[in-house]
Amino acid sequence: MKPAASTVYLVLQVCFLALISSRNIYGKQVWPIPYRRFDRRPDPDPYCQALYTFCPTGDPDGRIPYMRDSDVISVFRLQTPVWEFKYGDILGKFHIMHDAIGFASSETGRNYTMEWYELFQLGNCTFPHEREDTAAPFWCNQGAACFFEGIDDLHWQQNGTLEKVGEISGEQFNDLARWVQEDNKTGIYYETWTVRSDPGANSTTWFESYDCSQFVHRTYRKMAELGAKLSSKTQTNYTKIYLYSGEPTYLGDDNTIFGQSSMKTLATDIKNFYHSFQPHQSMIQFMLSLMEVYKKVVLEKTFYLYYNFEYWHLPMKAPYIQITYEEVPLPH
Repeated sequence: MKPAASTVYLVLQVCFLALISSRNIYGKQVWPIPYRRFDRRPDPDPYCQALYTFCPTGDPDGRIPYMRDSDVISVFRLQTPVWEFKYGDILGKFHIMHDAIGFASSETGRNYTMEWYELFQLGNCTFPHEREDTAAPFWCNQGAACFFEGIDDLHWQQNGTLEKVGEISGEQFNDLARWVQEDNKTGIYYETWTVRSDPGANSTTWFESYDCSQFVHRTYRKMAELGAKLSSKTQTNYTKIYLYSGEPTYLGDDNTIFGQSSMKTLATDIKNFYHSFQPHQSMIQFMLSLMEVYKKVVLEKTFYLYYNFEYWHLPMKAPYIQITYEEVPLPH
């Protein structure tokens, strides 16, 4: 008996989807794991509260002003130490930098800042909370683009960078604005870590970060695609936070790990691992947590990574974690 045409079509569809997924039909894992995108941005859970309001002077609906096609828009590379407003240049000494892009209209004289960062600050995006009413660790993790009028020259220049790197037309700016809004709608969560096999030039990247500098890189590439010519007189260095591990092992999502009794041991291990990173600890608790982190990551060589709303086990290896300040040239 010949199979029905609909059945053959379904089988072909399944094979095609398997081929283009992160695990192909031969069972070989494709690296790095693609960052998952969404159809729309969900409303934040009321439990998640920001210490500092996200994008307080930006448009609540994320709208970007329209520019006349004939306008000439200057583009600025902006960089400053993370939490510079609170700690000055302290984090800058460790090359922990925040990145953004500035724009200035020649026709109106107005200038603007565009950046991408965490809705609930970095700690909440990097580590989860423990909640009595949820079996799984609870994540307050969203990141988004913020566009607002003005460039705080002192803020960017004092300990960082404010440099004009090119010009675009008003028409190119409007095309870029539409792209930013679509990118912002589909890329909803922050990812702190880049995970690699080793520090060497030919190492394998297991997972890519998704943070402020990655947004800046994507935006520069889009401007170049639209025809912009960008150049810098200084090195364009950016902060990267690396974890180093052997090939990761997929563990499952919240339902498979925390919703089945057969996975109780793994679920407990993951919750115990993240317990060491809980916020608002006393100094004694913090020191004890540091010891526990050292034990897990260095001695037991274990890290549980939450990526695409799924858990992976990282078999850690030296140098375990590293903060670098690497040059990423502007696109041509």
